[in-house]
Amino acid sequence: MLRVKSTVVRVESGTAPAVVDLTAEAAAFVAGEGDGLLNVWVPHATAGVAVFELGAGSDADLLALLDDLLPRDYGWRHRHGTPGHGRDHVLPAFVAPSVVVPVLGGRLALGTWQSVVLVDTNGDNPHREVRLSFLAG
Repeated sequence: MLRVKSTVVRVESGTAPAVVDLTAEAAAFVAGEGDGLLNVWVPHATAGVAVFELGAGSDADLLALLDDLLPRDYGWRHRHGTPGHGRDHVLPAFVAPSVVVPVLGGRLALGTWQSVVLVDTNGDNPHREVRLSFLAG
């Protein structure tokens, strides 16, 4: 029988577009669990999660690219929230709301420069929840 362990992590992403590192929380959650899969899920219509290199300007590059691809001043039909909020609702089509990371021996099987991150362009909602679910294998 498969066993699933799950928890919710509360994240303060702030009022400006942000890339928030979730790696430490994810690693602590699976520590000692053996082999399996970690699903990281953000239950919000205006944020996503990714496996991504942090530092060296990559996070700023990602946010700048998202601004170019999804400009706030575009004629978004989605109108509630602050001006340009429609782009926040399009974001999950580009940065998915979930990722799956292999876990081997209770450790995230990430590459040397990989981190698990929340990508949040929505300054209207500075408080986020991220669900971590471990499926033991």
